[in-house]
This record gives sequence, structure tokens and C-alpha cells, in this order.
Amino acid sequence: MRRGTNSLEVKRLNRNRVFRYINDRSETSMPDISAALDISGPTVLTIVKELKDAGVVEEVGELQSTGGRKAKAIAAVKDVRYAVGMDITANHVGMVYTNLERKVGAHERIRRTFSCTDTYFQEIGEILEEFIEKNQVPGKKIEGVGISLPGIVDRQENLLTQSHILRLENISREKWARYIPYPCELLNDANAAALAEDECCKKPESNMVYLSLSNSVGGSVILADEMKSNNGIRSDEDGGAMYMGNNWRSGEFGHMVIHPGGRDCYCGKKGCLDAYCSALSLSRLEDGDLRAFFGKLESGHEEYRKIWEEYLDNLAIVIDNLRMCFDCEVVLGGYVGNYMDPYIERLRAVVAGRNIFGGDGEYVRVCRCREEASAYGAALYQIERYISKI
Repeated sequence: MRRGTNSLEVKRLNRNRVFRYINDRSETSMPDISAALDISGPTVLTIVKELKDAGVVEEVGELQSTGGRKAKAIAAVKDVRYAVGMDITANHVGMVYTNLERKVGAHERIRRTFSCTDTYFQEIGEILEEFIEKNQVPGKKIEGVGISLPGIVDRQENLLTQSHILRLENISREKWARYIPYPCELLNDANAAALAEDECCKKPESNMVYLSLSNSVGGSVILADEMKSNNGIRSDEDGGAMYMGNNWRSGEFGHMVIHPGGRDCYCGKKGCLDAYCSALSLSRLEDGDLRAFFGKLESGHEEYRKIWEEYLDNLAIVIDNLRMCFDCEVVLGGYVGNYMDPYIERLRAVVAGRNIFGGDGEYVRVCRCREEASAYGAALYQIERYISKI
């Protein structure tokens, strides 16, 4: 039985590897697959036939000859499945859809004030259906909906255990899914955004700490080198693994104390990063309009320049701490991250001054995925779940 079980598992893993290889390319051939994955030609032939019979792979012509018989071109059927991601915030709902190509098909963000009422949940179900209809996403092909939330999410239980932003505790998936006729999964917003960033970078060999600077400060840890499925690490076959911690609370960088006895944080402690580097610490100066803050900063507003210099100094403290802990690149995302490009060299200089190991702070960079990153990551999560079952 053990040998039989192992043999079945090897076949499953090889089938998944072959599909991922095909899916990552516009087209390929069986000889290329065999050489790249070190799987015998007959085995590849059998696997490709199974994938064709399952409707996830198809022949799309012939490749150019390299001196012999032309090889048949094989491609993944990218539209065999779709997924939609929703990002729920205190005042907005963001949406993205994608398919097996893993690119953003369309995105939209509308203003809706959150309230934990049946009316609100019914409304987001209607908003979702309108988005799907408008973008002509075939409902029968939707694998699921990923719902990104600002708070701690227990992935095993599909439970939002706590959200300061939404003022919620212990809200299950069923509450969110009541008016959504597709399988739903809950994700922390920073974790979802990190998935989107990982996809945009496509660097599975590189570890990454993602620091989300939105209305609250959060983060995520992507470990490329440790492809594990225990100790709270979620593993992808073709990419990194997200460390979730023993209690699904990893990446809560906003509650690292950078100034003991400092400003009050909503968590009850004093001096947390969140109290100094959330987007709210800047946007509240302009009645919640972060764009207006950076507009005045760019125009040379002296008071805002001093506030921004203090912001960068505080941010540099936690970036240096993260570098000391994880020894990898630190990516700045979230609302503030989207405005960071003009200031990244200044920040790197401040960070370099703190690094006892030297360097110029090049390990700090601005996120590449900026349009509805959390919604996009939530959709990618559903696509990955589908691919992992092939």
C-alpha cells in the first residue's frame, strides 16, 4: 500500500509540474517539457493526454522546426477557470478578476461604507454580480471569490478573528458568503497584497518581507527557500511560501514598538509603528485625503516636509529591524507605498545609516503591484487552489 500510495503521489506531482510548466508559457512542446522537468518522453505524453482530456491543455499548432519533424505546440486553456478578488475596507470595495493567465482582467473600486448588517452583505453580493456581468466573466467558470480583509484571519477556520478597522471579532466566512453564490475564502489584506507582489515579481528564489502602509500597518513574509506545508507555512509549487505563524498572526509589524512609552496605539500599547507610520498619520492632516498630503509635500509645504522626514526616520527603524530579522528585501506597499517612488532614495540613505552590516539600502524597494493589490492577491489565491488540484 505504501508503494502504491507513493506511486500515485509521484504521478500527481508530475502531472501538476507539467501543467504548471505549460501554464507559465504561451506555448511549448512535449520535448521541451521532458527536457526542462527531467521527465521521460512517454510519461510526458501520458500526462499531456490526461490534461487534454481534462480540458485544461490543448494543441495550438506546430512549433518551428529545428531540423527535424515539427513538434506540436501545446498551451494551457487559460479561460477554463476564473477567480474574483474583493478587498473590503472601511469605506470601499475593490474588485479584480483573473484566470489561469494570472493577469488582471479588470479592476474596479467603489465607495461603500462598511457596516456589519445584512443589508451591507447583501449589497456587496449585488456589487460583485454587477462586476462579473459588466466584465462578461462566465459564472459557471468561476472557481471562487477571495475576500481580502483588514484584520487577523484564521485560514484554517476561515474566520476573521479580529479587525480594528472594521470593528469586528469572530466573523465567519458564512457571514460574508451568504449572498455570494461561489466558494469564498477569507484572507488578510496584507497577505493578499504580498501574493500579488510575488506574482508581479516572479522571483521564487528571493525571500521577501512585505510591509503594508495603509490605514493600519501590517505585513507578510514570503519564504522562497523553504517549500514547506507545516508550522503555518503555505506552500506554492511554483513560487514561495507564506509564513503564517502558529496562530495565523505573523506579519503584524504594525505592533512592533519603535518608541517605548510613545504615542498611544489602538491595540493598547504605546509606541507601536502603527501609531507613527499608518497612512492615517498623514492623511488625517488633510481630512483623510492622502493624495492632498503628498500634493502639498511636493509643493514645498515646510510643515509637511518636517512631518514626512519624521515619518521616514520612524519607518527606517522598523525596516532595519526587519532586515536584521529576515536578511532579505523589504517591499513597501499599501496606500503610502504607492506614493513612495520619489522618496525611496532618501529612505534608503536613512536605512543605510542604521545598517551595521553596511550597504546602501538597495534591499528596500517600492511595491510593483499597486492597482487593487489585495483584491488581486485574493483572486490569485483562488486560482492557485485550482491549479494545485490539477
